[in-house]
Amino acid sequence: MIKFLNEDREVVTADGANLRLKAIENGVDIYKFVGKMMNCGGYGQCGTCIVEIVEGMENLSPLTEVEKRKLKNKPDNYRLACQTLVNGPVTVKTKP
Repeated sequence: MIKFLNEDREVVTADGANLRLKAIENGVDIYKFVGKMMNCGGYGQCGTCIVEIVEGMENLSPLTEVEKRKLKNKPDNYRLACQTLVNGPVTVKTKP
């Protein structure tokens, strides 16, 4: 289960689901204005799909090398949605 706080929406998903894809499939907009036009399509290159994990960090895949570089100066609970696999309940804040 993924709970999107800003959108007040809950999405049921299978373990191992990609956070970005599940958001898009369910009409949850994770991109700010520039990211809508300039995103890399989920390859981890642009860093525009940043989300804040409010609860359930332990239910996510480990940080990828791409995330370690892109999120170097960000809070520890920020993730790139395109690089994050969900393996249990998580609460997400989009566009932090």
